[in-house]
Amino acid sequence: MVDKKGPHFPNPLQSPEDKQYKEVMQRNVDVSKELDYVYKAITLTRQKLAGRVPLYGFCGAPWTLMCYMVEGGGSKIFKEVKTWIYKYGDASKALLQKIAELCVEYLALQVQAGAQVCFMSPVDMRTKFDTEQIIQVFDSWAGELSPSSFKQFSLPYLVHIADNLPKRLKELGLEVVPMVVFAKGAWYSIEDLCKTQYDVIGLDWLHDPASTYKLAQSYGKVLQGNADPGVLYGSHESITKVVEEMVAGFGGGKGGWIANLGHGITPFVNPDDLKFYFQELKRLTSK
Repeated sequence: MVDKKGPHFPNPLQSPEDKQYKEVMQRNVDVSKELDYVYKAITLTRQKLAGRVPLYGFCGAPWTLMCYMVEGGGSKIFKEVKTWIYKYGDASKALLQKIAELCVEYLALQVQAGAQVCFMSPVDMRTKFDTEQIIQVFDSWAGELSPSSFKQFSLPYLVHIADNLPKRLKELGLEVVPMVVFAKGAWYSIEDLCKTQYDVIGLDWLHDPASTYKLAQSYGKVLQGNADPGVLYGSHESITKVVEEMVAGFGGGKGGWIANLGHGITPFVNPDDLKFYFQELKRLTSK
């Protein structure tokens, strides 16, 4: 992780002929050993929090992780990964499948280590999810794919995680936990995602709350989102308006919705403005 830049891979994958690609595909990864420090950190953090603040388990989605592996970091045009999927389609899918399988194990061991949920909502969602543990799969670069490409290079691997994580948790003697999927920018994918085994569909600010809420309700799904985090740079009046629109669109905020931003908090946000956002959520959903 590079300060002010984010994830950085010094030696990104060049092509399927890259020796790194062959090594990755042939390696039998012991996730618990390779990422032991992550699980120790989760357990230690949960102990230090002493129940004051829950922990939220998460991982990057296969497509997003592949983007970083191939681009070497963030990108504006995604030249390298687009070259991969349109030039080396089969090799790309094989890599994505490998990543998806590792994501299942990675998430299962997070749950084992004590990852929990932090529901950012005034609504008590435990009536639907009788647990404090939950995981989320972030496909931050999903919006770089066309609807057709999304169905080839993202959706199947999101589905693999949703279908196989519960099985792996049971094998480990753990309770099955609710799962959240977030495909940023892939506004066209909402119905496909509602058809998966994910319990919660995360939304960015490109979605209209009312129409999306109606669709999700027809599939029995919960939605999470979807304020533009950029509103936190604005006035309190603007924040109030955005929250009012969300609450009205998401069924009055009384069920089937976890209030959240449409992505992470962006730099330079004043914490007092974020606090006001939460205060308005509580005020407008407590009526």
